[in-house]
Amino acid sequence: MTYSELEAYAQKTGPKAPKYLGELAQEQRIRYVDRLKIQVQAGTGGSGSRAFDREKHKAEGPPTGGDGGRGGDVIIMATDNAQLNRIGPSHQALPGESGGMRGKSGKKGDDKLIRVPPGTLVYHYIKPARKIGKILADLDEEGSSIVVAKGGGGGRGNRHFATGANRSPRNSEEGGQGERRWLYLELKTIADIGLVGFPNAGKSSLLAVVSNAKPRIASFPFTTINPYVGVVELKDFTRTTVADLPGLLEGASENVGLGHEFLRHIERTKALCYVLDMSPLENQPDPWTTFQILREELRVYNASLMQRPFILVANKMDLPKSQENLEKLKKRKSTFRERSFPSWQKREKVLKDSKNRSDASSKERERRP
Repeated sequence: MTYSELEAYAQKTGPKAPKYLGELAQEQRIRYVDRLKIQVQAGTGGSGSRAFDREKHKAEGPPTGGDGGRGGDVIIMATDNAQLNRIGPSHQALPGESGGMRGKSGKKGDDKLIRVPPGTLVYHYIKPARKIGKILADLDEEGSSIVVAKGGGGGRGNRHFATGANRSPRNSEEGGQGERRWLYLELKTIADIGLVGFPNAGKSSLLAVVSNAKPRIASFPFTTINPYVGVVELKDFTRTTVADLPGLLEGASENVGLGHEFLRHIERTKALCYVLDMSPLENQPDPWTTFQILREELRVYNASLMQRPFILVANKMDLPKSQENLEKLKKRKSTFRERSFPSWQKREKVLKDSKNRSDASSKERERRP
């Protein structure tokens, strides 16, 4: 089934399909954001003050003008649950305050913090040539950050300009200009395990139960447009991250639909979890064929993905013909070493079993060179 065929099916299916799904299938190609150009402007430094020590009935005293405060910096930080499609095109930090009397320095301008998802690459963007420059940072961990534009320095107050010949200087400095630059952000989701499957295979439901993530869940395809990353708490109090990736279809490796956009996220997962719908529609392939299609798409896109450890999840086992399809799938298990196990979307007992299996899989990966 092609993307176009699935969109046509989606428009005819589900209680909200006629109005909502047509718009979603159409806007998916427009709203999906994993690459973004932004402009950042650091704050201007505050001006130095021109002030003198004055007392009643006394002549003008020595200069006491304080220095201006530094302008705010622009900082990019990796934060869980952040999304690139929520980031605007322009960002500016606040300027520093001007200096005060009696040597009082101005307050530093507030920094501008831009939150991006973990796994974001930050590049310098050359605007006139419309080219991507050198990489500035790979924010692959929660809390990792980089200062992408530094604020201007504060201007000096007039007390710095006093000399023997000029004890009452009336000149001071303006604050320096903050850095201004264009940046190119690219998201490649970082996760220990990536959920791979066709649209509507139940990946979001699985992630919602075994982790703290709250992906959008619905009974029709194209629900997941942007990747979601959840943190799974394991029995030994360690954690592993699981990414719900947008669904793939045959032809993704040839960039059909958003194929390359979605496949790029899989490259930065350590292991794969193929989620198979055990009760597919009549015009959809059986679970084993689905698995073969998914593997082939990954192989064509990047052959190294075939070396990643993986597991299979037989999902939607409470639907018709699921047990029959599971038995057929079990007969194929001898073609690979990894284990498969059934799961029900709404039965947490079985999903907890999948959580334990993920725990074992994570430890097995750590033992591998």
